[in-house]
Amino acid sequence: MTELDAVQINFNPNNLWVLNLALAVVMFGVALGVTTNDFRQLFKEPKLVILGVVLQFLLLPFITYLFILLIKPRASIALGMMMVAACPGGNISNFMTHLAKGNTALSVSLTAFATFLAMFMTPLNFQVYGNLYEPTAQLLQDVELNFIELVKLVILILGIPLVLGMSLRRKFPDLAQKVSKILKPFSIIVFVAIVVIAFLNNLDVFSDYIHWVLAIGISHNILALALGFFVARAFKLSFKNQKTLAIETGIQNSGLGLLLIFTFFEGIGGMALIAAFWGIWHIISGLSVSIYWLVLSKNEKI
Repeated sequence: MTELDAVQINFNPNNLWVLNLALAVVMFGVALGVTTNDFRQLFKEPKLVILGVVLQFLLLPFITYLFILLIKPRASIALGMMMVAACPGGNISNFMTHLAKGNTALSVSLTAFATFLAMFMTPLNFQVYGNLYEPTAQLLQDVELNFIELVKLVILILGIPLVLGMSLRRKFPDLAQKVSKILKPFSIIVFVAIVVIAFLNNLDVFSDYIHWVLAIGISHNILALALGFFVARAFKLSFKNQKTLAIETGIQNSGLGLLLIFTFFEGIGGMALIAAFWGIWHIISGLSVSIYWLVLSKNEKI
């Protein structure tokens, strides 16, 4: 391995269960706002469903693989890019879509549907593309990743909270709404706090190696946003849905990626750096395009 691949991010393994719990609570909070009717509504517009799923789980991982072949980054960075691309959309995409005057109902439904599919598609995509590229295949062999254990953890973190949250929403809608208002901001604050603490504990690592992932992370994120937007445009979707699919494709659940990296790869430098940078940058880029589209929509009304 190169020097960067050998860098270990300092993260206390004893805190890993807190990160697990925080992410599960975030997913539970998202599920409190989802009903089975959301899924039914999606299937009334199959074109949007198919396109959203294809973008998220087929095109983005494939385009990421081609991008890796083109730029040939360090093995651990490439593996981190594959991990991020294999994750479902992040729940913050719902807020950004609403801000951008996109299709919020579609965003919420696709996030829930993608989360459900991610229980199997995230491990599958990561395993397939990770073994397809020789440098990352060697890295996977070195750490001896257990595919079944990866699937189990993703189901535990995403699947169970989703089912529990939707069940509570179905049986006790008023209670679910009250809990959601408290749980969502609280869980996100806890999760952000954990990431910030991990960042502060690794300031020296970030300052020494951030230049390795800065341009790659920004380029990868712009590629994901552009992919969602222009594919939606090619299929002649409304501008509202073009914005929605761009955000859904460009805003990834990098928190899940970080969790998997710390659990299975012990915080390998390049992987953790690219996932952590994505977690920061996609908020900046997502808010930027959302505000731009918001201003654009206001100007069009004038």
